[in-house]
Amino acid sequence: MSNHNHSHCCSCHHEENHTDTNQPIQESSLKQEILPLLPVIIIYILGLIFYKQLQNSAYGIGQYIVFIPIYIYSGWTVLTSAGKNILKGRIFDENLLMTVATLAAIAIHKLPEAVAVMLFYQIGETFQEYSVKCSRSSIKSLLEIRPDYANLKIDDSLQKVSPETVAVGSEIVVKPGEKIPLDGEIISGNSQVDTSALTGESIPRNFTVGQTILAGMVSQTGVLTIYVTKPFSESSISRILELVETAKTKKSKTERFMTTFARYYTPIVVFISLAIALLPPLFISDATYADWINRALIVLVVSCPCGLVISIPLGYFGGVGGAAKRGILVKGSTFLDDLARIKTVVFDKTGTLTEGKLQVTDIVTKNGLTKPYLIEVAAKVESLSNHPIAQAVYKYNSRKIDNSDVSEYQEIAGCGIKAKVGNKTVIAGGDRLLHLEDIQHDICDIGDTAVHLAVDSKYVGYIVISDQIKLDAARAIKSLKNLGVEKTVMLTGDNQTVAQRVAENLGLDSYEAELLPEDKVNAIEKLLYRNNRKVAFVGDGINDAPVIARADVGMAMGSIGSDAAIETADVVIMTDAPSKVAEAIQIGRKTRRIVWQNIGFAIGVKGLFILLGIAGLANIWEAVFADVGVALIAIFNSSRASMNAKVKSQKSKVREVINAKVKSQKSKVREVINAKVKSQKSKVREVINAKVKSQKSKVREVINAKVKSQNSKVKS
Repeated sequence: MSNHNHSHCCSCHHEENHTDTNQPIQESSLKQEILPLLPVIIIYILGLIFYKQLQNSAYGIGQYIVFIPIYIYSGWTVLTSAGKNILKGRIFDENLLMTVATLAAIAIHKLPEAVAVMLFYQIGETFQEYSVKCSRSSIKSLLEIRPDYANLKIDDSLQKVSPETVAVGSEIVVKPGEKIPLDGEIISGNSQVDTSALTGESIPRNFTVGQTILAGMVSQTGVLTIYVTKPFSESSISRILELVETAKTKKSKTERFMTTFARYYTPIVVFISLAIALLPPLFISDATYADWINRALIVLVVSCPCGLVISIPLGYFGGVGGAAKRGILVKGSTFLDDLARIKTVVFDKTGTLTEGKLQVTDIVTKNGLTKPYLIEVAAKVESLSNHPIAQAVYKYNSRKIDNSDVSEYQEIAGCGIKAKVGNKTVIAGGDRLLHLEDIQHDICDIGDTAVHLAVDSKYVGYIVISDQIKLDAARAIKSLKNLGVEKTVMLTGDNQTVAQRVAENLGLDSYEAELLPEDKVNAIEKLLYRNNRKVAFVGDGINDAPVIARADVGMAMGSIGSDAAIETADVVIMTDAPSKVAEAIQIGRKTRRIVWQNIGFAIGVKGLFILLGIAGLANIWEAVFADVGVALIAIFNSSRASMNAKVKSQKSKVREVINAKVKSQKSKVREVINAKVKSQKSKVREVINAKVKSQKSKVREVINAKVKSQNSKVKS
């Protein structure tokens, strides 16, 4: 048959066929999809124009010659599917509804109507296939970022191999224009890197030696040598592909309801239609079988639940695809439903609301010590520790550290470090350590994380360590409030002072500090118990995995997040931006709204036409257009879930590009202004200097003349 016969029935199996991301996705336009049906549509229209002449042919054979081939051509998929399902014991489905309705129409000599049912169904299927392909394009773009090969460095040569065969610890080389095949650390080179496939960000980022780079990104300008830190099976791109593959298996409650609904709906409709066809003539004196069979056919045609069963999974699939386009991976449509009902959002602090990178932000000296000496002494003792705070102090020091004179090194758990530097005893740690060592100091609560220092039991100052709040964190909280989220909470293991400062800066409703992982789970349990509404938790670390699992919707930061957190999460944010939480909730609500619009519209229109059909106020043509029209409107409405996300994504990218250009222009204008100001200052300085020099010269000449005159007079 023609290539249009790849269309499937609109049964509950429909969604499985259309969400199979393993199948190759063929690029096509609507014109290519509809082209094979055009000759059939033209012949059908000509048949309608000359229908009277066809009817008047010998035994009316003309109408059968024209319409039956069109019927078989356009209805082949439905007819064969109905036959196969009957043989397998699945008698009552949508294929049977259409087959019975059209064969009965042919039996009572309503050939154009019978062909119209099948032909318009095929047109609806064509539009549906096209809509599915449009919805799948965002996920297709994810599948395309899978790297095909890696340039493995072996001695002084490069060997092109499959990424799956590269071992951790190997070195790979990525040339300009190539995809990064595996996660790793850059050990040589720098490049502008396109991260849009993973993060949705359109502006390339500069990567250089020492930075972690992820599989799926694309090197644009330079050659990079990368030390592989993870096997391909554990790389970022592999995790994303796995999430996309498994998302289709996690159906929403609405989808599961519609699958069950379709299973019982079809046999009920068949028996109701039989009752409409057979019973009224038995009990109503002037009723005829021809009239009531026609009414039963109308009920059969209009009752086909194609619009419902097609559009609901398509709507959810569009939502998942649209979210993926914006750097938000939702692991199944059930979580889109849950996101739509979120009323409480709970955040981890470090790495979620803050950068998760500790930095020295202030140095305060006491008792006459200089800042360079204080940081040098601190860096010496902290250089032997792996603690993040110690590493922040060590990295801040710009001088090369020689810690060969450090001895008697001792780490005091939860307090700090005690060691000898030369012949001096140095203490570096928290306020608790100063009290343990009975060292006199004039300040305890700094208002932030601080490393206090003492040399030979004398307090010499402190170093302030801060974790910077993410740029979009405050905007994220504001967006959630605008969406109607009732409560925003922060749970952290950090101290009360730091937690309070972050919570107040961001405008959070409440916070809990100094929590262990099990304390965070208990806190979530309390929120779940108090609220009947859904609770989401957003985290990134391995210690967040239990809380992510316990929340109604667990969300993880995909770039810096731990493997445990990402595996446990229901939603993964690839950009690590807190503002994406509000976007995810918006997508969930939009998708759910579209799905319920389809359900309400389809049931309403079909219910109306069923009543009109039973009452004899609708003909079979109106039934055909009602059925096909509902299906098409529902399909196009479902496509909005994906299309709106694409438009917003494009707007976001345009905004980023404009902001980058504006920033660049401002920078250039600033440089020009500074250059001109500097030039003017230089010219003014030259003029002033010249005038001063000239005045000095004149003054000197006058003085010399007067001195000479006076000397001459004295001599006289």
